[in-house]
Amino acid sequence: MDMQLDPAGDDLPLMANTSHILVKHYVLDLDVDFESQVIEGTIVLFLEDGDRFKKQNRSVEEACQSESNKGCKLGMPEPCHVPVTNARTFSSEMEYNDCAICSKGEKDTSDKDGNHDNQEHAAGISSSKRCCDTGNHGSEEFLLVLDCCDLSVLKVEEVDVAAVPGMEKFTRSPELTVVSEELRNQIVRELVTLPANRWREQLDYYARCSQAAGCGELLFDTDTWSLQIRKTGAQTATDFPHAIRIWYKTKPEGRSVTWTSDQSGRPCVYTVGSPVNNRALFPCQEPPVAMSTWQATVRAAASFVVLMSGENSAKPTQLWEGCSSWYYYVTMPMPASTFTIAVGCWTEVKMEPCSSADSATETPFSPSEADFRHVGVCSHMEYPCRFQNAFATTQQIIPHRVFAPVCLTGACQETLLQLIPPCLSAAHSVLGTHPFSRLDVLIVPANFPSLGMASPHIMFLSQSILTGGSHLCGTRLCHEIAHAWFGLALGARDWTEEWLSEGFASHLEDVFWAAAQQLAPREAREQRELRACLRWRRLQDETQSSPAEMQVLRFPHVGGHSGNFS
Repeated sequence: MDMQLDPAGDDLPLMANTSHILVKHYVLDLDVDFESQVIEGTIVLFLEDGDRFKKQNRSVEEACQSESNKGCKLGMPEPCHVPVTNARTFSSEMEYNDCAICSKGEKDTSDKDGNHDNQEHAAGISSSKRCCDTGNHGSEEFLLVLDCCDLSVLKVEEVDVAAVPGMEKFTRSPELTVVSEELRNQIVRELVTLPANRWREQLDYYARCSQAAGCGELLFDTDTWSLQIRKTGAQTATDFPHAIRIWYKTKPEGRSVTWTSDQSGRPCVYTVGSPVNNRALFPCQEPPVAMSTWQATVRAAASFVVLMSGENSAKPTQLWEGCSSWYYYVTMPMPASTFTIAVGCWTEVKMEPCSSADSATETPFSPSEADFRHVGVCSHMEYPCRFQNAFATTQQIIPHRVFAPVCLTGACQETLLQLIPPCLSAAHSVLGTHPFSRLDVLIVPANFPSLGMASPHIMFLSQSILTGGSHLCGTRLCHEIAHAWFGLALGARDWTEEWLSEGFASHLEDVFWAAAQQLAPREAREQRELRACLRWRRLQDETQSSPAEMQVLRFPHVGGHSGNFS
């Protein structure tokens, strides 16, 4: 059922039926064509049905509730593993009973078909009812609903993971000797639940499975806001194929990416984070509770640089003359809305070899120097977590790179590049372990609508910060760094409550910036008070010119990650 939105008053509809089935991992294989302004390729989804994660969730909630009654905090002696629906990293002072996994009397905000809106109290549009029952009962076929718009879906098929050499190790039932839906689904169930210390092996199997042949096309339909997929005879989420491949391409007018030119006049494309998140870049589950990992291979002309949310600092691989491939991966479960990509003729900005700032970045930290204040047991699902890594706690300055159009490299060298190490170090001194292992900073084109945007492993900054002196550049940099903790590692369950993360980041930008400048306590206090006074006056001005309904905050629901943050 199509619906028309009023951009001024309606929330973005969340159509994915995450109550019944979750995407645990995405494998993207894409080509970027600047001539046609289209991104085209495939995406393979590895799924887990609801019966499995609901059982895990109930047991975890009971365990966490018991611990929260005892004042349970980060660093407790026994781990409390949280399933992917509630994955997050807590700060050391965050009580469990302040978070979604331990809330009492929590309502299920999904409709009977398993679709979600932006919370029952939100002023937005709730998801439409489906003609097919998407639950685990009834005689109709199960319907997988994904958030999707402005995409041309060409084909959907089941992936024959059982045909991949070596996958027999994931079949635990000897009686399943004949290749069947049940066998393929069992392989995926075992694959998505591999322990964290086998993450490299897991990524390898995901890649190999994503290249397996199809074993049957699936029926699908699209409307304005969703892609609906079903398989004849599959009546429940458990019966539905757990590995599917979608062939699709974006549209030039798609609202998830912007095709434009950089400040040097060269073509580029980047994700804008709003107004429709990433559903016009790839079909996905967009409710913030839908946590997943991903890996992506992106091909573009050899003159272009591909930057992306990824734990690895990717380098290009030449495929043939004039074409290069870039590969990134993420092992920390995140909402699909945080996936970020930018493709352009960016130039990596580097300091002069003798620069002290550059040498600070390269200084190795010995595990023997670990500060164990921040080492403990986290409360999220199992994955390779930096908060449990003694070596990571010592990294005051994580590895970082800066990219910009060639015409702005000089300005970046003069201001931005010198500020990153002290700002990262200041953040570490206040909050401890950096949630992400590295950082790319990109000066985006002039049409970027804000001063900055934070995403996992990558940050967009406006060119405006380069002309405002070190203070403007430093405070904005500190603001976006703060979002690594508040907005990405920990975020609002409902992304309409963005003010929560923005509030923390706005406060911490002053704290970080004072530490980065190494101000005396009195100077730091005076600077904070001045900025607080300016913000208060700006708020007064805004309330005088804003409608009354825009001045009312909705009741916050703190939980999993939300989208990109500016």
